[in-house]
Formats: sequence, structure tokens, C-alpha cells
Amino acid sequence: SVTVLSQRKALLYRRCSFKYFNYNTDGYDGDAAEDRKSQDGSETMPFIDESPTMSPSLCACGPDGEAISPVPPEGLLPGVKKGLEMKKLVLSGFLASEEIYINQLEALLLPMRPLKATASTSQPVLTIQQVNTIFYKIQDIFEIHKEFYDSLFPHIQQWDEKVTVGHLFQKLASQLGVYKAFVDNYKTAVETAEKCSLANSQFQKISEVGAWPHMHINTNTQVMALLYKPIDRVTRSTLVLHDLLKHTPKDHPDFPLLQDALRISQNFLSSINEEIDPRRTAVTTPKGEARQLVKDGFLVEVSESSRKLRHVFLFTDLLLCAKMKKTSVGRQQQYECKWYLPLADLTFQTLDESDVCPHIQVLPEHEIEEMKIKISVIKNEIQKEKKALKGQSRNVERLRKKMNEQESWLLLHSPTIPFRIHNKNSKSYLFLLSSDYERSEWRESIQKLQKKDLQPCHLTSVELQVLTSSCFKLRTVHNIPVTSNKDDDETPGLYGFLHVIVHSAKGFKESANLYCTLEVDSYGYFVSKAKTRVFRDTTEPQWNEEFEIELEGSQCLRILCYEKCYDKMKLNKDDNEIVDIIMGKGQVQLDPQTLESKNWHMDVIEMNGIKVEFSMKFTSRDLSLKRTPSKKQSGVFGVKISVVTKRERSKVPYIVRQCIEEVEKRGIDEVGIYRISGVATDIQALKAAFDTNTKDILVMLSDMDINAIAGTLKLYFRELPEPLLTDRLYPAFMEGIALSDPAAKENCMMHLLRSLPDPNLITFLTLLEHLKRVADKEPINKMSLHNLGTVFGPTLLRPSESEVTKGHITLASDIWSHDVMAQVQVLLYYLQHPPISFAELKRNTLYFSTDV
Repeated sequence: SVTVLSQRKALLYRRCSFKYFNYNTDGYDGDAAEDRKSQDGSETMPFIDESPTMSPSLCACGPDGEAISPVPPEGLLPGVKKGLEMKKLVLSGFLASEEIYINQLEALLLPMRPLKATASTSQPVLTIQQVNTIFYKIQDIFEIHKEFYDSLFPHIQQWDEKVTVGHLFQKLASQLGVYKAFVDNYKTAVETAEKCSLANSQFQKISEVGAWPHMHINTNTQVMALLYKPIDRVTRSTLVLHDLLKHTPKDHPDFPLLQDALRISQNFLSSINEEIDPRRTAVTTPKGEARQLVKDGFLVEVSESSRKLRHVFLFTDLLLCAKMKKTSVGRQQQYECKWYLPLADLTFQTLDESDVCPHIQVLPEHEIEEMKIKISVIKNEIQKEKKALKGQSRNVERLRKKMNEQESWLLLHSPTIPFRIHNKNSKSYLFLLSSDYERSEWRESIQKLQKKDLQPCHLTSVELQVLTSSCFKLRTVHNIPVTSNKDDDETPGLYGFLHVIVHSAKGFKESANLYCTLEVDSYGYFVSKAKTRVFRDTTEPQWNEEFEIELEGSQCLRILCYEKCYDKMKLNKDDNEIVDIIMGKGQVQLDPQTLESKNWHMDVIEMNGIKVEFSMKFTSRDLSLKRTPSKKQSGVFGVKISVVTKRERSKVPYIVRQCIEEVEKRGIDEVGIYRISGVATDIQALKAAFDTNTKDILVMLSDMDINAIAGTLKLYFRELPEPLLTDRLYPAFMEGIALSDPAAKENCMMHLLRSLPDPNLITFLTLLEHLKRVADKEPINKMSLHNLGTVFGPTLLRPSESEVTKGHITLASDIWSHDVMAQVQVLLYYLQHPPISFAELKRNTLYFSTDV
């Protein structure tokens, strides 16, 4: 076969961008090896570039071994559709680079075998443990890629439009768990190789690849250089998948398989980047000591009973809290240090502390929701301005500034989860975070550093000034995470509904009571959206629970796995709630390209040795807003309310009455009732039971989780062929709620109610009475009238498809941003101004009667 050196010259693969490693087209860059060393001499892991930039540059080999431009395959001429021929070109280049990679792995394996053989002799070069550490998983990776190469080669040799290779890439991606194990061991392997090379001249000679002349590899290249190749390979494979998808028609059998392989690879790279903390940067103190930045980010600090947005920097020996100083136009921004805390003196909240947490002002949830809607309306206005005539840039900038102010307000006032740290010699500090995931990340990062032998440090004013000044250069998070800071070409995120099934988990060492929570990002911060039931006393929980999660510009899904604590003695002084232990956490990127197929995608998140298996699919808001009447008029879902009430001989559908009764019996005190998602499979089971009028409905309701019952009621109203307040009256409701004069508004809104058909009117009044009773329990269930209006408004009142096509509203997503505030206000108006007393309603209408 061709030597590794000539293969490298034959195929100049695109240069990949890494922070500390720099692999050029000829292989290992010796200068980059020096760059990857931190100032204290320790080796840090590289940042892996997940984002595609340009396609690989594929070259052929000339007679003298030098690279020349490739000759286009037959039929691939200017003006002619490239199609699958471009795909073949990409695959051919990748196959050649695979052969190089396999040779590199062989070069690594070559010294492993004799080293293992001598390990059991009286004069070992290395111990068996050292050999296994340095060459950990290399044999497995070699076998995976050899099999992949052997399978791909004949497909390219016999290329035609029917050839499929997606299954091979999908299988390759499914084996990334081996790479995960390799990456976890990588730093230890390199450190062990370096120590052994310094301590053992025999191993030093063996480790130099130049000691294997038949491999024809640069003599400067060492085992440590080759050890990086597997990390490099995953990134390059991911880039190739992007290019293959570009040149694969969407109706080709390969397309969904390549999409799946890309999603798995991207999620793997994201998880690796999170764990290896690539951006660690060093600053030298005046005493010549190296201090590295480990983590930074924007946190909300509670200071003097008010919220302040801070930029917090975690260094290897201290935590520094800073704020951005106001500077004049044109001057470089600077940080001002508010305080710093040596990690040697830092402690976390303990369970037996007697000090009281300061009062945290929490805004009503409806104010948060209203601000989201305002931001969404501004986004819509910006898009309209961009489509309008040129010369409107000033107006766009004005809208952007306004949106930035509102998003910053939201970022400051949304977090409510306390994260408290103490200086064991003096005061404590309180931050508010938006999710348990972030709190866990900060806590774990600090505790990991505290395991080292840290000494208390005191900075002089000069040292503190130097360190604070360096923060501007060292920071990895440059802007507060709001939409207005993103470029126009950045992904806006997903709007619609994400369906997630949490299947199972394994990898627990001991039996425990286990559950998972799901979080998605929304307007710059993360929100907890769903929670599985607790699976008791097991090491392999099988939840198999489906959730429907609303997305608002979301780009990421997080899954956290907890052990449930039932010991009431263990209360957290910060929030007075029992502390459940986070067993593991992980996240996946919500890639629109992957999720657009509307099919279920199964995936696995690896977290601290635990694997959680889940599936997800996405429904865009455009589709979710459409109402599809049921073809079977014998059921209740998707059937006109007048048909159902006439068949049942009732004023209010049976499903509405029963769900309301059950919620009021045992769910009215439930925190977040109607807001927290129920398990989708339970909701579908109840839907089927009501549609078939099974005799077991009452038994099912009494046994079912209350959030599933609440979800069933919401689903019923959402699937009505037309909204409860009717298509015909929708424009009038919008005009009525916009009236300024209170008397005129009241007259109009009451007249509109009297215009509703009887079944719609009585059902609406029944629901209003129920929601009022739920809101009366707001101190317990945290559901105010505003919260309930936000949940039910857009479901009960929504424009018809004919209204959508009239002109100013063109997309369902525009409907949401344009009218949702008014829809909420309509329901809220009726909740705050009951049309007649509910007692009178009961006397005058037998709405629970079975008589017509």
C-alpha cells in the first residue's frame, strides 16, 4: 500500500481550526504542540471545532508525489448538474483520508505489542498498566475504522445513483462511545507517555516514530502526536457529513441516515467540548505564578436586596465577580472588580446553618410572559422592516436597541434558583440562576479545583488591577446571551413543539429513586419544562414517558437525572425545599436540519457514566396551529362541540366536566397545574378512552397523574375544529379588547359572549368558574389569573385559516407573535370581569344536567 507520507501528499485535507492544536495539510504541526502547553507547563485539551466552514479541498497526486488539483469525474462539467457525482468526489477524498488514518493508528499499535510482551518479563520497558493507559482503546478504534473502510471501498468502486452509504456512516457514528472513553483517558495517556519517555530512554527511542523506518513518517513525530489523531478524526468526519448532506437529494435513502449520523456526531462534539473546558487561558501574576481561567459567564447577583448582572470569572485559585465599566465611545471596555474570593476560603451552603437567606424579590410570572410576547412582537417588526424599502436602517437599529433593553430586563428578572457561596472568614454571596443545570456546573467546577492543594491567597491592589484588566482578554463569554447580540445569519432557534420520550437509563452503581427533568433555552436562559415520575429502588429505570414541550427560539435540550430524597430533615436553607441529588446531566443541540423530517430521532446522552436513552421529534408552530377536524364523528376530540353536547344530551361536554372535577378534587394545590406538561402517553390514553366512551374512564382518571388530566383538557380545546370562541367572532374579539373606553369595552365584550352558540357559551363560563377557583389557590399552586390566561388564551381564541390569508399575517409564527398578547388579554378580561355571577349561572342553567 501507499506509505503514510505519500498518502498525506496525495490528499491535502482541509485545515481544521483548533485553539491549541494546529493540524495542517501535512499532518502534525510541531509549533502547535508548544502552543498547547499552558504557562505552568501542563497540557490542556483542545477545543474541537463543531461548525462547518468550507468543504474539504481534495487533491490528487502527481508523478513526483506533489499534490495537484483533482480532475472532475466524467460528466461533472461546468453547466451540468453535479448531483451525486459531487457526493462521490467527497466520498473518494474521505476514503483516501481514512486510509491515512488507519495507517496512523497502525503506527500507534506497532510499539504496543512488543511493549506488552516485555511487560511480563524480568526487564520490562513499561508496566502493563502504563501500556494499557497510553494505548487505551486504540485497538478498538482501529478495528472500527478498518471495518468502515473495507465496507465503503467497494461502494465507491461500483458507484451509481442507487449506491447507499448512509448506513455505514450511521454505524460509525453509533460507535462514538469508544471515542468518548478515549477522550476521557486522553490527558492521562499523554501525561503517562511523557513521564515514561523522560524516565526511560528505551521507551523514548521506541516512542519516536522515526524508529520505525518502514513507516516513512517524519522522525520528529512522536507517540504523543499520534495520540491526538482520534480526536481530530471525529471533527473531520463531522465536516464530511455536512458536505455529503449538501450533495445528497432529500428524497435519497441516504439523506435521513446521514442526518442521523450528523446529529449524533454533533452532540458528541458538544458534550466533549463541555467536559474538556478547552478555552482555559493563563495569566501570569507579578510573582511569576500561572493562574488559569477555567470558567466564566453572566450571573445575576443579589446585592443589597436588588438584582445586579455580573460577569463572574472562575480561576484556578479564586473566584472573581466583576461588572463592565461604562466607557466613552471608542475606548476599550474594561471590568471593575466588585469582589474576589480565594477558593481555599470558599464553602457552600450547609444544611445546619442558622443564617437566613435574604428576601428575593420574584416578579409575577405573567409579567415575565408579557415581556416575552413584547420581545416577540419587536422581532416580528424588525423582520418586516428588513423586507421593506431600503433607507429604514435607523428604524431597525431603534427596534434592536429596544429589544436589547427588554431582553436584558428579562435576563435579569427571570432567574430564581439560588446559588450561595460563603467566605468562611466573613460574608456570603448569593447568585440567582435560571436552572439547576447551571448551578450544578458552577458547583462542580469549583469543587474540582478545590480537590487540589490550594493555599489562601491575598491580592495586592496592583495584582487585583492586573487580574481584572486581563479578564477582558481572557473571557470566553463576550456578550450577555440575548437575541439582539446575535448576527442576522445566526440560527433564530426553533418555534413550535418538541416531543420528547424519555425511555430509560443505565449505569447506576446502586439502587435509587430516580427521575429526570427536561430543560430548554428560552430568551437567553433555561427553563424547566417537564419531569418524569420517580422510578423507585432500581439501577435501570424504565420511564418510557412522552412530553410535549413548547419551544420559543430554543436551540438546546438539557436532561438532568436526579435521585429523589424523601428525608425531610435535609432542607436547603436557600429555598426551603428538600435537596434532590443530581446524578448526571447532559445536553443536545436542537438542529433544525435534523429535526425538520418530523420523524422520531433516538439518541443517548452520556452523563457521569450514566446513559439516558430518549427520542425526540419536532412540530413547527405553523403546523401546530392548524386544527384538523376528526373523520370519526363518534368521538369527542376534533368534533364540533355542538355535535358532542347534542349526542350526550348535556350543556357541557362530559370530558370537560370530568377533567375539571378531577383537577379540583386533587390537583388544585398542585404547583404549576395547567403549566407543567403531563406525560404524553397518559394524555393519549385518556384521549382514546374518551373517544371510545370506555366504561373505565372514571377509574383511569382517579389513577392518572393530575398533570396528564390537565393536559387532556387543554388538548381537547386545542383540537376542536374551531376555537371555543369561534372563528366568526375572532376579529370582533380582537377589536373589542383594543377599545380604550371601559364602558364601551364592557358593552362590546358582553355582547360578544351573548353571540356565542349555547354549548360554547356555557362551556366557556364553566371553564371560567373553574379557572377562578384555581387562581384562588395561587399562594399554593403559583397559578395566577395571568398565568392561566397565558396558558388558555391562545387555545380558546385563535384566527381561522381564512383570516390568516387576508394579508397582513402570512405565517402561523407571525400570528403567534402578532396576536397572542391580545388572545391572553381577552381571556384575562373575562376572568377579571365575570359576565354574570356563577351562582346565578347555576340556578338558571342546568349545565351539569343530562337534559337537553
